[in-house]
Amino acid sequence: MDLYLKVRHAHYEEGLSGRQIARDFGISRDSVSKMLAYSEPPGYRRTAPIKRPKLDPYTGQIDQWLSEDKARPRKQRHTAKRIFARLRDECGFDGGYTIVKDYVRARKRSGKEMFVPLSHPPGYGQADFGEALVVIGGIEQKAYFFAFDLPHSDACYIRAYPAANTEAWLDGHVHAFAFFGAVPRSILYDNDRCLVAKIMPDGTRNRTQRFSAMLSHYVIGDRYGRPGKGNDKGKVEGLVGYGRRNFMVPIPRFATWDAFNEYLEEQCRKRQADILRGHKISIADRLEADLLAMRPLPVAPFEACDLQSSQVTSTSVVRYRGNDYSVPVAFGHREVWIKGFVDRVVIGCAAEIIADHPRSYDTGDMVFDPVHYLRLIERKIMSFDQAAPLQNWELPEAFATLQRLLEARQGNAGKREYVQVLRLLERFEIEVLHLAIRDALRMGAISFDAIKHLLLCRVERRPPRLDLDVYPFLPRTNIATTSASSYMSLLAGGEA
Repeated sequence: MDLYLKVRHAHYEEGLSGRQIARDFGISRDSVSKMLAYSEPPGYRRTAPIKRPKLDPYTGQIDQWLSEDKARPRKQRHTAKRIFARLRDECGFDGGYTIVKDYVRARKRSGKEMFVPLSHPPGYGQADFGEALVVIGGIEQKAYFFAFDLPHSDACYIRAYPAANTEAWLDGHVHAFAFFGAVPRSILYDNDRCLVAKIMPDGTRNRTQRFSAMLSHYVIGDRYGRPGKGNDKGKVEGLVGYGRRNFMVPIPRFATWDAFNEYLEEQCRKRQADILRGHKISIADRLEADLLAMRPLPVAPFEACDLQSSQVTSTSVVRYRGNDYSVPVAFGHREVWIKGFVDRVVIGCAAEIIADHPRSYDTGDMVFDPVHYLRLIERKIMSFDQAAPLQNWELPEAFATLQRLLEARQGNAGKREYVQVLRLLERFEIEVLHLAIRDALRMGAISFDAIKHLLLCRVERRPPRLDLDVYPFLPRTNIATTSASSYMSLLAGGEA
């Protein structure tokens, strides 16, 4: 620019000719003419299209490969280096790598999509799922986190799950609405199979049954992005990346999923104090407009579970999501309903809940409640030692002592009486039964009737009285005396 200033000053102020200026400054007259025509350097201006005599015959082939790449996985598409190698080996190209690289870069740049900046009215949301590695209970595993964003205020909610299934989607909504204390008027989704059963030819969506029930419960309008177009819900897509980079680096380590989710919820709450680029007030301040436009929460939250029906097998189990869960043997071969929650599986028959198990995310797992089988084992006592539901059943030491004493005194009858004691767990808590067994062992009253009496006394808070007058169910023992004449008759018989 200094040279431009001197040349233009010499011509317009001092009246020097272009020839003289070129001689004085040691530059060409063409350069002087350009400096007089432009007040600052105009930059390089191409007047004719680029000519690539060696590459031009092959540009059609390159364009075809790049076009075909759009339908292939991102990690299996052509790089400039691979295109150069194929041109050289398959097409006889004898040019250099640089011209190929420059052409491929220009083609890819021209094919990149452009986007229109959007404004978002208050009261509307976007939802999606992301993935990240976490360590829960000392085990490294993949976490699927539900991300919910309010685009107007950029307020967010994130919650992690072992799987991105129907119940996780529903549970994420329930917790997000409780976090904000209100319900959006409409939410934008992708076309996840947990939400959309089928996309019709006219573009309408057939929702899954449980997702429709959740929308009806909260009275939410649902909108959907184009299949494979994440930019249609760019706010929540950005939130997924933000949450992974800021909340999950380094890899989170927590004892339980609940502890991890408490941490995530606290991070979402802290983020509301941030002032984002392009705004002059914090997320919390802008959230007020969102909350005013949203609907109030209903009286009761939605039951966030998957709902299925099944039939109990001959081994008194019900299969759900690749795992078997036990039910009481009294319901064998009957039709039951299953509610799959994030952390548990509830099984019922008609209006009665018959089993409640912790949820397993393994495959081929057998989840037993030993109490469900005690009624059958009492009748088929020979199966006691090999009964799978009783294996690895962790009971207090007093139970093992009671079992050993009963079996030593009565054999199989003692096993049956021990099972009868265990069946008290069908109606009473294990802590109370444990105390009753300890009392019986201390008193030397080793029987089902005595233990039941001691248990009831603890429940009813009355002192025990182990005598036949107040507890007629104890077995009566008749003790007779033996006379000397009886012994004498035996001796006389022996001499005969």
